[in-house]
Amino acid sequence: MNLSGGVFVNYIKITKDNIDSEHICCAMSGKQSLAKKEWMKERFSEGLVFYRSEERGKCFIEYIPAENAWVPIEAKGYIFINCLWIAGSMKGHGYSNELLEKCVRDAEEQGKNGICILSSEGRKREFLSDSKWLSHHGFSVADESDCGITLCYLPLKEGACPPKFKECARCPKVSEPGFVLYYTDQCPFTYYWVPRVAAAAAEHGIAIKVIHVTDKEEAQNMPAPVTNYALFRDGKFITHAIQSDKKFLSLAGV
Repeated sequence: MNLSGGVFVNYIKITKDNIDSEHICCAMSGKQSLAKKEWMKERFSEGLVFYRSEERGKCFIEYIPAENAWVPIEAKGYIFINCLWIAGSMKGHGYSNELLEKCVRDAEEQGKNGICILSSEGRKREFLSDSKWLSHHGFSVADESDCGITLCYLPLKEGACPPKFKECARCPKVSEPGFVLYYTDQCPFTYYWVPRVAAAAAEHGIAIKVIHVTDKEEAQNMPAPVTNYALFRDGKFITHAIQSDKKFLSLAGV
């Protein structure tokens, strides 16, 4: 495949048949990818698609029919992009455009209403797609949560009803005092950092309730627009960005 700058890259589609032997490039190590791979294996029958560059590096896209996405949205007939990540030396070669084209092509072939993805208002936020890049590719904001996270969409059918957040995602909050952390196995970084955050909290006497979300229905009704990782403090949503133990202690004022 010929890309801008004369760079060539091939893509590998991860499936149930090759996932055990293939690297998933968002993982920091093989061990940390195990929970993520198990999560993926259970999603393939629900329409999960994962493409990565043949060359090792952070260059991949993961998407799924929105009805099966682990996010609190109403998006019947849409494809939801779980993650589109290009980083390091892989950036600047047009790979993100090609991966998005694969998703658009799949959605068109399946007769979908469109594609949706999470972003944010203003500056780009960690682990979310860049709103300026999405706008350049025809995406518009369909809905927005109180915490500034947006649901963007690219309609593929004229008159398609825009997707929207469920109320629990539009107004993220919990009733418990102290820290409350929701997470799933969809992102391999949670496997590494959540236990370290919990241990740091225990060591410093910081109350934290950790909730491991393990099924689709629970994820689709979580009190936050991002379900990979959602941290609350005294009822208020703080961040979706996966925290190291040091960053968490800083948030806690230690």
